[in-house]
Amino acid sequence: MKNTLKYSLVVGMTLLGASSCNRDLLTPLPQTAVSDASAFSTTTRVQTQLLSLYGALKDGNFYGGRYVIYGDIRGEEFINETSNLVTGSDVWGLNATNSATAVVNLWYYAYLTINKCNIFIDGMAAGGTTVVGADASAKYIAEAKLIRALSYYSLLQYYARPYADGNGNKPGVPLRLNGIKGVGQSNLARSTVSEVYAQILKDLNDAETGLPSTYTAASDNTTRAHKNTAIALKTRVYLTMQNYASVITEANKIVSATAPFKASTGVANQLQPDITTVFTTYANTESIFSMPMTSTTGDFPGTQNQLAYYYSPNTANGGIGNGEYSLNPKGIIAEPTWTATDKRRSFIKQSGTGTAVKNWLIKYKAPSPYTDWVPVIRYSEVLLNLAEAKVRSTNTVDAQAVALLSAVRSRSDAATTFTAANFATSADLANAILLERRIEFLGEGLRNNDLMRLLQTIPAKGTVPAKAPTEPNYIWPISASELALNNLATDN
Repeated sequence: MKNTLKYSLVVGMTLLGASSCNRDLLTPLPQTAVSDASAFSTTTRVQTQLLSLYGALKDGNFYGGRYVIYGDIRGEEFINETSNLVTGSDVWGLNATNSATAVVNLWYYAYLTINKCNIFIDGMAAGGTTVVGADASAKYIAEAKLIRALSYYSLLQYYARPYADGNGNKPGVPLRLNGIKGVGQSNLARSTVSEVYAQILKDLNDAETGLPSTYTAASDNTTRAHKNTAIALKTRVYLTMQNYASVITEANKIVSATAPFKASTGVANQLQPDITTVFTTYANTESIFSMPMTSTTGDFPGTQNQLAYYYSPNTANGGIGNGEYSLNPKGIIAEPTWTATDKRRSFIKQSGTGTAVKNWLIKYKAPSPYTDWVPVIRYSEVLLNLAEAKVRSTNTVDAQAVALLSAVRSRSDAATTFTAANFATSADLANAILLERRIEFLGEGLRNNDLMRLLQTIPAKGTVPAKAPTEPNYIWPISASELALNNLATDN
């Protein structure tokens, strides 16, 4: 019996048929229809439902592409080259409307992922646990909760006021925690930002408890959630909430007190000696969680969703993409302390001559169909999260914070080592950490998050003026589809 109900607000239960699963690459399997009664009737079918959650998360319209891209192009590091609304020129211009492609589709695919997680958790309670056993069930549900938490966190970064604005008392997003399988379940008021964050943290705490410490296959330690994944994401969430004491508590679980910094439990997460290998040898101990891609049909981001397509120049300029966004010559690439010998400069390609010179990000190098794995969180972020939390919580030039910052910088720029003497005040050190984040995570989608969490003005770029936190479009409007179907929803 076909049991797939497409709904404009969220998509109902799209189930995958029983088949062998590729745990290494989390490849979504061809979709078929199975009944509610049989969807969780065998171990294989339960595993298939679980892997479909990763498939939803890594869709090119969500974390497999556009969520990451929007997080960068809203900031000041890129210049739009094509004026194409389909590829986010309105996102770049900070004037996206309720019915904009980005606003509607990101909402849709985030809630699709959330609904799949909810349906999976409901299905395990209804019988899936009995099929696979309590131990396996606890691990699978933990994976679902982590994916749900990441999806809700992602929504808040675009559609809700930052936590710092009112300590989370502003409207967040509708907090849907039960699976939707049919029409008539749309109406739900927006929970507050703090209520959504509370659920995110509950899911991540539950996930940390239930997830395995490691997987046998090395690739699974990058592509599937484990305990360190939950801990790392909690450092991001708490940093976003400016709860610096909790950032420190979580980071200390997986960061040693002194260099060389390394996780002592679970997966042995640590910096790779050469950052360029992180983006070529994808399954590595620095990449705590990534979205894997293959050339199999349906297992890559899809048309106009791919990171390399957006950032790499077109073939006329020696690239593999479409050259949608070049690097802002007045952005981070102009930073004088980012030295020419820093290995991260190898991610920048120049084309043209004279006044026609442009710079491009080539961190993502796989040609069409663009199978670069998409980074979700790396160990370098955990180190910088901890460094920033230490500085902001102590208001001092904290020695460990300096060492953490220096570890990230000197990994790529061996000629530079930071010491406390480099920073006259704690504010100077905090600013240096933020600057390092702009260099380290260029093209990885974190710039919007950093601007929002600190209620900073989005800097001007090209023809786009700066956007202050009090101005319209500092955050996105709510999706027009949600407003049309949910009578209790309010707009921003």
